This record gives sequence, C-alpha cells and structure tokens, in this order.
Amino acid sequence: MTARSQPTARQVRLGAELRKLREAAGMSAREVAGVLGSNSAQMSQMEAGNSGVGEERVRRLAAHCACADAALIDALVAMATDRTRGWWEEYRGVLPPGFLDLAELEHHASFLRDVAMTYVPGLLQTADYARAVYSYMGLELPPSELEPRVEHRMGRKVVIEGDNPTAYEAIIHESVLRTRVSGRQVAGAQLQEILRQAEAGHVVVRVVPFDVDGFAGAGATMMYAGGAVPQLDTVLRDGPHGAAFIGAESQLGRFRRLFRKVEEVVLDPLASRDLIHRMTKEL
Repeated sequence: MTARSQPTARQVRLGAELRKLREAAGMSAREVAGVLGSNSAQMSQMEAGNSGVGEERVRRLAAHCACADAALIDALVAMATDRTRGWWEEYRGVLPPGFLDLAELEHHASFLRDVAMTYVPGLLQTADYARAVYSYMGLELPPSELEPRVEHRMGRKVVIEGDNPTAYEAIIHESVLRTRVSGRQVAGAQLQEILRQAEAGHVVVRVVPFDVDGFAGAGATMMYAGGAVPQLDTVLRDGPHGAAFIGAESQLGRFRRLFRKVEEVVLDPLASRDLIHRMTKEL
C-alpha cells in the first residue's frame, strides 16, 4: 500500500492506539508483523498512521496481543474502516491540515466540552467575532485566506446545530465575555449568539465569574472531545506552534481532573445566562 504523504490526526491516533496494544502485550513490531504476514517497516508505517489497516488486521492484532476489550476493538475497527468525507474536505489544500483535523474530531466526538479563558469557543463564535480574531492574530492574511478560515469556523457549528447535535458544554471566563475583540455591535451580537445557543437543549454554557475565590485556572483553556470509548478521548490544546491533539491516558486523566477543578467555581447555567443578559444591557 502506498504510504500517505500527510496522515490526518485521526489516522495518526489509530496507529498510536495499535502500537499501545502491541506494547501492552510486550511484543516487538517484528513479532506482530510475523503474525500479520507483514514486516517491521510496514508495521512502522501502520503505527505512524502512514498506511491504512483493515478490519481483519485490527482484530488479528488485538487477538494476538490478548486484548479482551471488545468495545475498544470495535471502536478501533470503526476508525480503521471509516471512509467519511465530511464537509471539511472542501478546504483541503485551502487551509492548513489542523483545521480539517479539528472538524473531523468534532464530527466523530460523542460529546464536546470547552474551557475558554482567552476567546469565545469557536463553536459559539459569530462570523464577525471570528473575523476579528483571525485578523488580529494573522495580521498579514489577505482576504483570500482570511475568509475561508471564517467560513470553516462557521461550518463547524453543524455539530451542535444539525439534525443529530452533539452534546456540548462550554465553560467561559467572564473576562472572555467582556473583552471586545471588535466594536460594541460585534460584542453585543456575540453575547446574543451565546444566549441563543445556551437556550438549546443540547448546549450548556457556564461562566466563571470574576467574583470567585480560589480560581487559578487561567491556563485551563482546552477542548475535550469524547471518543467512542473513554480510551479514545482527545484533548485539543492550542500552543505557540499550532494545536496539539492529546490522547495519552495519563494526560487525559490530568485534563479530566482540571476540568472538574474548573467546574467547582462556575455559575450554574441559569445564573450564567442571567449574567450574560446583564452584560448585553451594559453595552
């Protein structure tokens, strides 16, 4: 099979999970390659996400690695055999791969949670708010590159607005809501959009207020995406060199604990909506 020139984050994650099965069994790549009728080089390509793998090989590998977790095996098979070409594919070659990886992650997520300490979460942004952020961060972006980014961000909303919306929870610091990335009109429209989404049955918005003791979570920004099984959960963190997709179990445990820590100081959904309503009247 021809090696992929640029595997997606989902393909890389599948390869990493297959490597975990092998390592948990204490088997070398050569040993597993032998039972799969492959070789070490091909195993390396598969575990790096650079080559595909079918259902039969995934199940054979799991059996030889003595993995008895049927739900995990089924989830890995689903990842291996998925041929979805979602709406984000129209941006391939137009936007950096990370944009497509994020949309694919959200598409497959069983639930989504955001903690926002800097900007309004992308799934809740208006086009004008998104445009202001991209314009500020990418000072040299021409319209031909800026507008596809805004369109892509708006397209992502399908996961919380479509026919089968994904359960979504956003924790937003009050400072984010009060920061005007553009003018008052854009700020007001953005607050109204958050309220509109918060009134939907599958969207929960909670605010971390200024007036709360014991909160030192300014660096807690994250998106937590639930997988088909907990082992396949993913955390997305923005860094200086782009977004990082995190799937190591120890790290997932850390971010689960961090999310619970932030939850301890948030307002409940009703009080959060009341606070946002007051903010809109202040503009």
